[in-house]
Amino acid sequence: MTDRNRLYAGAAVALAAAAALGFGAARLSAPTPPAAEQTEATPAPSDAVAITAEGIATSQILVAPATTGELGSAVPATASVEATPDAEAVLTARAAGTVTRIFKRIGDPIEAGETIALVESRDASAIVADRSAAAARVTLAGRQLARERSLLAQGVSPRADFETAQANLAVAQADARRAQAAAGAARVAGDGRSVAVVSPIGGRITAAPANLGQYVAAETILFRVADPRRIQITASLPPAEASRVRAGDRVELLTNDGQTVAGRVRSATGVVDPETRAATVVVLPSAGGSTLVPGQAVQARIFASGDAVRNGVMVPQEAVQTIAGRTVVFVRTANGFKAQAVQAGRRSGGMVAIVAGLAPGIPIATTNAFLLKAELGKESAE
Repeated sequence: MTDRNRLYAGAAVALAAAAALGFGAARLSAPTPPAAEQTEATPAPSDAVAITAEGIATSQILVAPATTGELGSAVPATASVEATPDAEAVLTARAAGTVTRIFKRIGDPIEAGETIALVESRDASAIVADRSAAAARVTLAGRQLARERSLLAQGVSPRADFETAQANLAVAQADARRAQAAAGAARVAGDGRSVAVVSPIGGRITAAPANLGQYVAAETILFRVADPRRIQITASLPPAEASRVRAGDRVELLTNDGQTVAGRVRSATGVVDPETRAATVVVLPSAGGSTLVPGQAVQARIFASGDAVRNGVMVPQEAVQTIAGRTVVFVRTANGFKAQAVQAGRRSGGMVAIVAGLAPGIPIATTNAFLLKAELGKESAE
């Protein structure tokens, strides 16, 4: 190494030593940074509510065990008793005329096919005359056919005349059948000048606006007949509840005098009425229906089988509270209550099905459980 190279190397070492010495002095003279402030961790709010037995009694908080059962099986509904469509009839005058005979009054029992009144009418006379004329034409056409058949057999008359006689008889018979059907539809009486008012069903007369000697037009309502033994109950349900009802579901009907009548669901319309916003369910009484009469109002309890919760944990709706987005019930403890998170399911009839978070038999706060929720919120605020 030359002298010049030794000089350069010594200068580099001296500069490196000076830089290291200056960096160390700068670190020693730099101010010490402040220590990070330590924050206290806020304790999570407790779900426990301390309350004595005396306080529970004073606050009127009721404690009951969570039970098992069927939720939503009993759907309450307002219903009315009606006659079945084939158990009620409206009797009208089949022709215009005067009421000449009345055989039954309101409330009287009648049999199917029994005549209740007679209406004397010109139309009845015309129908009878038309029927007689048609029968006479049939007789004449039959004789003409017999004559033509004999002449044809003798070779005197051509076959065309025989076939014409056959056609005339067929036309006369068709006309006679029409006249006979018209007489039957009008219920023409045996006297030939009156039409009979006949009941198509058996039962009792529920209305009789007809009066003796009154002139009535055709299709005027004269009587109403109903069979009180054949009835049905129509119940109105909210759409959400009606969708759970199935044909054959058991029904309990409660009358105003406290009697209970058993029944079964016959059918549901499946359509919501645009005016009442309710769906109609038809119920047939299966026992004790003789105590019900058309027009009577009853209370129905329909034990719906569709989408029902069976053998689940059931609690009163008042026992379920919401705290900070959680659904809870207050479980009884030695020192009071504890808010226990649960998963609620269906709600019906004042009861709630608990899907998860609660076992049957655990005592919980039912009535006035909202007081515990308020107390828990006050403690969290403090």
